[in-house]
Amino acid sequence: MLNETPSADGGQSSQSNQSGLTIGFDIGGTNLRAAVIDASGEIIDSTSVPTATTAEQLEDDIVRCVEELSASHEVSGVGLALAGFLDPECEVVRFAPHLPWRDAPVREILRRRLGMPVRLEHDANSAAWGEWSYGAGRGAKEWVFFAVGTGIGATLLTGGTIYRGAFGTAPEFGHLVVDPGGRQCSCGKRGCLERYASGTALPDTCADLRPKYETTLPANPSGEQITAAARNGDPLAVAVMEDFGQWLGRGLSMVADVLDPELIVIGGGVSQDADLFLDTARKRMAQEIVGAGHRPLARVATAELGSAAGMIGVADLARQGK
Repeated sequence: MLNETPSADGGQSSQSNQSGLTIGFDIGGTNLRAAVIDASGEIIDSTSVPTATTAEQLEDDIVRCVEELSASHEVSGVGLALAGFLDPECEVVRFAPHLPWRDAPVREILRRRLGMPVRLEHDANSAAWGEWSYGAGRGAKEWVFFAVGTGIGATLLTGGTIYRGAFGTAPEFGHLVVDPGGRQCSCGKRGCLERYASGTALPDTCADLRPKYETTLPANPSGEQITAAARNGDPLAVAVMEDFGQWLGRGLSMVADVLDPELIVIGGGVSQDADLFLDTARKRMAQEIVGAGHRPLARVATAELGSAAGMIGVADLARQGK
């Protein structure tokens, strides 16, 4: 499943089941959220439960959520957005670090149990599709989505197609090495972008910079405490967010050099505080791209659909019968 192309108008869906309702799931490590989505991307109804720790219970919970929502709404398909590795056909969950599935044919299991079409998709791809169909990516031809949260997820859409690579894992922008020999990453490498420009990176940067700045922050602050302190002008917190923007900008410059996109959309949980770091990131990107000052620069924008982007996007993919 290398090509998912909706309408030729650059965003709005126009294929099968256009007028039908579908259910989109966002399956996180803590909560499983489900929503009934209409063809205009609006949430009609929703439900949520804690994410189960066994595959059997997780599948049972998905079925119960669908039964609950479809009791009040006539739905034509189900889409599941999740963080993990899928096969190129989006049928098998190879590995999901916070979910119990391992090499599991989840699409077929749920299709049989639900008796309706089921669509699996990576959570960043789902959010990007939602933004392309209904949000900040509308009308873009060649563009990139950065989901900046606990780590960094990413999507490349080219001509209305989700690019997956040969084995379904592209693109891993969060693991571009921006600081050779730098911080250890859970992927096994050192100096990955997400070790400097993600939610989990903020406390590490805070610890590194603490000796240089006065601060009211506690000894081991959370990312939320750091961003709140930055808004109040805390010198250390402001420096942390400046550092965050510098590293993100370096990563964006690498992506711009390789892919030359017209648009980069920053989404994910950290994007709600984009005003604290995005101008810095834009400036750093503009300084570090090849041919700086002599070539068009990608527009960098923030996502519009918030935490619902994944559910909205994967519901739209399910609506199209992909």
